[in-house]
Amino acid sequence: MLAMSDINCIKHLRNNKGLSISEIQRTMGINWRTAKKYADEDQLPKQKSFKKKGMMYEEKWGEIVSDWLFEDLKLRKKLRRTKKQIFEELKEMGFQGSYRTVCYFISEWMNTHQEEKDKGYERLEHPPGEAQVDFGVMEAVQDGEIVDIHALVMTFPHSNAGFAVPLPAENQECFLHGLNILFKQVGGVPKRIRIDNLTPAVKKKRTKNEEAQLTDEFVQFQNYYGFDVQVCNPRSGHEKGNVENKVGYIRYNFFTSAPIMDSYEGLTDQLFHKLEADRNRIHYAKNVRIEDLWQEERDYLLALPEKPYPVFKEHLVKVNKYNEVKVDQTLVFLASRNCMKWQLKMHTYTCQIPWLTLRD
Repeated sequence: MLAMSDINCIKHLRNNKGLSISEIQRTMGINWRTAKKYADEDQLPKQKSFKKKGMMYEEKWGEIVSDWLFEDLKLRKKLRRTKKQIFEELKEMGFQGSYRTVCYFISEWMNTHQEEKDKGYERLEHPPGEAQVDFGVMEAVQDGEIVDIHALVMTFPHSNAGFAVPLPAENQECFLHGLNILFKQVGGVPKRIRIDNLTPAVKKKRTKNEEAQLTDEFVQFQNYYGFDVQVCNPRSGHEKGNVENKVGYIRYNFFTSAPIMDSYEGLTDQLFHKLEADRNRIHYAKNVRIEDLWQEERDYLLALPEKPYPVFKEHLVKVNKYNEVKVDQTLVFLASRNCMKWQLKMHTYTCQIPWLTLRD
């Protein structure tokens, strides 16, 4: 390949001096084809492509390890394969390389696939697998009367998929139980959940000088499922605008006329199927069906644990002479006093769901 000074000289002889290709060939002492190439063809810069070499890139092994690593990103760290385990599994498949070769490939893969940590909680872009959660009050008809329904709504801004579960209150038991149901509907756990200063989750709001403090119960719930939490700034509704829009969308499209509710479970199923059908519409900005975007986004969710997080409320109570105890200003009859511990499913209790542990 000629030096740039020689190429410039050839261009000058051809364009400014009017020399023929043969005259340039004799003057520069180069091959005729070379003179023709640099005299008459445009020399545009080309991006260099570096093809990686080695058995991890030229054979199937790199693709196999990449698939394993991507699958493991959905799991909590203690459940992921170690480098040693990956190496041993490759050997069983006939891999002839060294442990160090595998380690180098894994380190390089992790460096190119590691997501940047959100330290300031200020970014508003929406990567796949990130959710927003908020409550919205709506109305339903139960036993012939209008009742308030507290719908816990979860949205995924990347695909604009939405899920909702109706609850009787916005206390901690309802909030955690609602998240359990939403995780089951979604089929996984979001990598990050953005919330505002919900009382069941936040005990101290975020300030300019101090981060928000989460309740101990919510932190325990968060640790069990392995998701990150992003708490919005006070009076900054735009930071979770997607879920606020979805709350309004659900209210004005599915609760315009108050639905008849036999039970919270039944209304939950109705709402799930309506929102599932609603995902067949086109995304407002991406010109693709929301359902298609959602199916792609599901691959970025964390795996669900084998068992859901147990949600209950514990009370220390005193049994009166009528075998009754008072829980949240409600008298509950106990069928037996022969044991120190009872468990009773409260269909009329706050969340209609948790098993209450009652002690003498």
